[in-house]
Amino acid sequence: MAYAITRTCCNDASCVSVCPVNCIHPTPGEPGFGTTDMLYVDPAACIDCGACADACPVDAIFPVDRLAGPDLPYAELNRRWYEENPTDHAWGEPEFPRSLPDGFGDLSVAVVGTGPSAGYTAQLLLRTAGAQVTMIDRLPVAGGLLRHGVAPDHQSTKRIGESFATTFHHPALRMHLGVTIGEDLTHEDLTAYHHAVVYAVGAAGDRRLGLPGEDLPGSLPATTLVGWYNAHPTVPADAVDLSAERVVVVGNGNVAVDIARILLTDPDELARTDISDHALAALRDSRVREVVLLARRGPEHAAWTRPEFLALTHLAGVDVVVADAPGVREAIAMAATSATATGAATGAEAKAALLAGLPVEPVDWAAAPPVGRRRIVLRFGVTPIELLGDARIEGLRVAEPDGREATIAAGLVVRSIGYRGVTVQGLPFDDGAGTIPHEGGRVVDPATGRALPATYVVGWAKRGPSGGIGANRDCARETVDALLDDAAAGRLHPPAHRIQDFASLVRHRQPNALGLRQWRAVDRAERARGEASGRPRVKLATVPELIASARRFRR
Repeated sequence: MAYAITRTCCNDASCVSVCPVNCIHPTPGEPGFGTTDMLYVDPAACIDCGACADACPVDAIFPVDRLAGPDLPYAELNRRWYEENPTDHAWGEPEFPRSLPDGFGDLSVAVVGTGPSAGYTAQLLLRTAGAQVTMIDRLPVAGGLLRHGVAPDHQSTKRIGESFATTFHHPALRMHLGVTIGEDLTHEDLTAYHHAVVYAVGAAGDRRLGLPGEDLPGSLPATTLVGWYNAHPTVPADAVDLSAERVVVVGNGNVAVDIARILLTDPDELARTDISDHALAALRDSRVREVVLLARRGPEHAAWTRPEFLALTHLAGVDVVVADAPGVREAIAMAATSATATGAATGAEAKAALLAGLPVEPVDWAAAPPVGRRRIVLRFGVTPIELLGDARIEGLRVAEPDGREATIAAGLVVRSIGYRGVTVQGLPFDDGAGTIPHEGGRVVDPATGRALPATYVVGWAKRGPSGGIGANRDCARETVDALLDDAAAGRLHPPAHRIQDFASLVRHRQPNALGLRQWRAVDRAERARGEASGRPRVKLATVPELIASARRFRR
């Protein structure tokens, strides 16, 4: 019986490297790897060895005959992908571990960030180059996107963090938490103690709508709401008010879907996750009965991935409906017909065809949501033009494609139209793209087109907020390869100071900085709190709590 990859796939590609018959695609280097929703097993070529399931860091791979519930469709999705993308499973060119030239000595690299892209970068540097790695994070806790971005009901996705935790225990790795580059340390400080610096700072900013009323209370960026339910220490416990019956989320990507799902999931289900205590308490008292996902374009342009949307339709006690509007029924019917005729398992037709089984209903936007079951409403083809309210948000005015306007009554509006990078002092920044300009991972000065000496970028700060967690692995490989090429070519010069003295500089500049021992103490404390309440962990949610816990449990 063949295996199938299911909804929690992280695109890490760990499964690809262990498959003895190369029947998992797309592989790194193949077209579509960086943009695919997930990877797929070819059931006709699979030999049922189970190596992929053992290697999967997020437990996303199972024998087809064991699939059940929300995972049942994935046997067919895996099979149909190969109908659309036939392959002979030919092996690519072999890759060999990189190494430094003889006589180079110990390579020291600073990695700014502790999220997935930083974790993959550190792994490669430690395993292939024998480097000494210093990881630095502005927050007093490690994890980045895995800790503060992944939805709490996606606990299997968070298991990929276990491989990073192993990396963090490597004897050649040092960590300094609660240290901000540009305030506590400068880029020049890092280069003075290391051969090279890799920036893995993510995309912590948010994109604005640029509309009247956007700054009213009750208008939030997705970064705030996601940080709120994930115990981000910079987001206050009272940042989100759930006293409204209807919430509008502007956007229909995976983050928007996550927000809708968390707002309407039974709190008793969330109580088994690592959701923040303050969010769990607020959700228990929540009055939200309807979440509207607002999209400017039609259903054929939906931005969510198939796994995320399929999970949404299996949400217990929640109906998913499509708001009736001109052209919506026709677009869904056309996509369903096209997907059926072509057997499409991916692409625009396949995404819109997912809506074919959902009810399409007229919605009275001026009225309160209907009494009864909670619901998610998908509203396509409208453009927000103004957020309404006096003291706080009371609604959203939108424009229809035909020029008519409508008002959606809502007490909370969340803009989920994309993350964007933030500037790092001392580095160039592409304000339009929201990224650090680079060529193959080397940071470049846009004015001259020349690479900055010994300075690199990886992850969302490099390519923008696209791709899942696993996409950072291939991204990190490109950047580390560039760094090692520069080392081999003699472009990385010895640092002015010994790396062994860097910790003293950190302590002098930021006395509250935490190290690996303190981070491990926080991790133990959170896990202990979770064990006491039947949860994977109970997060400490503020900077003072994290620092106090680290010092209390210091060993």
